[in-house]
Amino acid sequence: MRAISTSHLRLARYACSVESNEGGTPKLAPSARSLVENHGKPETEADPVPYQVRIPTQDEQAAILELLRVLDKEDTEQKQIFDAYSALSSPGVAFLEGKTRRLLLRRMSQVEVKSRKSMMRYLSVIDDMKAANIEIIEAEWNSAIAFAGRCYQQVTAVEVEAALRIWKEMEEEAGVRSGHVTFSILFDIATKAGKYVLAEMILKEMASRNIRLNRFAHVGLIYYYGVRQDGQGVRKAYRELVEAGHIVDCVVLNCVVASFLRAREFPAAEMVYERRKKLFTQMGGTKVPVMNWKKTRELGNVLDKATLAWAEERQMLQQIQAEQYLGPHPRMYTSFIEYHVSVSGELRQLTNLLDEMQSFGIPMDGRMFVKIFKGFAYNGGVKYTSWTRARLEHVWTALKSMLDSDIENISLQKWMVIWIIRAFAKCSEKERTREMWGEVRSRWKSDPEETSSVHHILTDTLNPVPGSNASWNRKTYKMTEDNDE
Repeated sequence: MRAISTSHLRLARYACSVESNEGGTPKLAPSARSLVENHGKPETEADPVPYQVRIPTQDEQAAILELLRVLDKEDTEQKQIFDAYSALSSPGVAFLEGKTRRLLLRRMSQVEVKSRKSMMRYLSVIDDMKAANIEIIEAEWNSAIAFAGRCYQQVTAVEVEAALRIWKEMEEEAGVRSGHVTFSILFDIATKAGKYVLAEMILKEMASRNIRLNRFAHVGLIYYYGVRQDGQGVRKAYRELVEAGHIVDCVVLNCVVASFLRAREFPAAEMVYERRKKLFTQMGGTKVPVMNWKKTRELGNVLDKATLAWAEERQMLQQIQAEQYLGPHPRMYTSFIEYHVSVSGELRQLTNLLDEMQSFGIPMDGRMFVKIFKGFAYNGGVKYTSWTRARLEHVWTALKSMLDSDIENISLQKWMVIWIIRAFAKCSEKERTREMWGEVRSRWKSDPEETSSVHHILTDTLNPVPGSNASWNRKTYKMTEDNDE
């Protein structure tokens, strides 16, 4: 893999100097150079051919109308939008008005969990923008960087390099100056890849450009110290967020809890939990607000803007702060469940958490079920374990009941199916695992590609290749991300 080499990005040169590794995973080779020097396009670069609007045919006009209809719905999935867009001749963006192009890319960027497929769709539209010589604005570059760096659950040097390559193109070739959102994304990618020196360099670059840490960067710092298992750093980052005037809400406190757990400071996480329970009681048992991922992101943007707008009006910020719900939250329970699944192995404590969730009126969701099944795959199948086959069967029965009742936020998805199969493979005999696969298939609405993928995993699980080093059933004692891949 070739290394990134650029005269104006010392940071990219540090992060993406790729050493030869005998065909293995590329490694980042540290460089003596440090951060950004020049910005804008090279003087020798030729001016691009001016953008010209293409006149649609009758069929293309019909395709444009269908695309507009799809874009008008806020809840339309990315694939549906891309399919409608793909009906246009390439580059399709050349047929669209400016506002429609902006809306197309904004809708395409809005996915709950980034994946390789969603990345390819978004970047193909970006490629069309380049082919048509249409300006790409900062927000669209930011989304491209985020897709490139976060399209897989495990962020590696390859994703870091891809993200920084797009950043280089954004600043050097397109001449678009990075803002605080850009650097927050880069910092998050570096942190999740375990490139902590690079993460620190990104923070220094922000400081050298006098770019403030926004709300998301502050929360990212809390996460950063958690994965570094630095409990004092978590406390420091939280204190800095508060001192900067940012509003504390569930997202912030959920990150604090998860970060303490990652730092192996279970008592500290439990203390935050106890305080949140007291707040819930003081609020008179207010119903726990459960927002979908879009609403959560929108609220974060609103709170970040409020901090800037009312920076000199402390009373107004205090009023906004007082309106925030800070009690127990589903995402917080998910972090505790993950801890007991992957680290402590304490099924009794996990059961107590589920009982407390019920007392606060917080429902189970699909993410929690995935982690519980993962717990049986990790901790079951050995003598004297609490993670028995009987208890696993009870969990499966409970899930079936919720699926039959069409409970919101609970559905069979690929990784839930995979961990169900793995759990039964670990805790029961092969015949029961095959029966389970039949039961799951009858309920799972999946495409042929996903079904085939899971069937291969089932085969490999029941008939492991001699000498293979499959590790799905061995605890890593590390807390994973939410999609559990």
